Amino acid sequence: MTTPGAAKNRPGWSALSSGRAGENAETFLTGFGGILQVDGYTGYNRLTKPSRKDGTLIRVAHCWAHARRKLKEVFDRDGSEIAAEGLRRIAELYAVEADIRGISPGQRLSARRARIVPLVVAFGDWLQAQRRKISTKSRLGEKLAYIHNHWDGLQTCLTDGRVEIDSNRVENLVRPIALNRKNALFAGHDEGGIAWGRIASLIETCKINGVEPFAYLKATLTAIAKGHLQSRIDDLLPWSFKPSR
Repeated sequence: MTTPGAAKNRPGWSALSSGRAGENAETFLTGFGGILQVDGYTGYNRLTKPSRKDGTLIRVAHCWAHARRKLKEVFDRDGSEIAAEGLRRIAELYAVEADIRGISPGQRLSARRARIVPLVVAFGDWLQAQRRKISTKSRLGEKLAYIHNHWDGLQTCLTDGRVEIDSNRVENLVRPIALNRKNALFAGHDEGGIAWGRIASLIETCKINGVEPFAYLKATLTAIAKGHLQSRIDDLLPWSFKPSR
């Protein structure tokens, strides 16, 4: 949850932005350092630069589902045997991930080192071999170049067991909001759209934390109406919610 006052005083919090520009992501993530899982949008590149204003370092983890999607587009259009082989190799990675899902990060990292690293090394060799044979200006060449350009980020999951192989879980959470985008046209004005975005974010955050959204919103709005201190706003965030409150 953010308020105008809190946004000014709390590192990493900002008002909702009107676009996807990289500077907006950089502002929102002020003070954040660590691993950030993203898609291939070039606007995020500035987040990894050592020259970031706040001096914190971010390491990017890229998404294997996006890599797969690039090859699937070519296969569906052209029936490319090379794209089919790439899809088969990525499917091998996902088969291992399915086996180790739910175990601790440490165990998952060990399993990835033993079972997935050899597959990724082989995929990398295969990728470079195909790129030497295919024009970079062809449709398939562009898709292979995409994977090549994000190769370091695609390997981040091999060095940290907390990192997912893809961003599908987050995308699935965002999808209902994206599908509901037309409803936002009736927000009335920009401020109405911002309020809608805040409420939608709170509802989805409740779902992630196993909190019933209506109960949370009712209790939180009641607390605010009764004068809950802004300095204790962390107590009102979804992951701090206690149904008995």
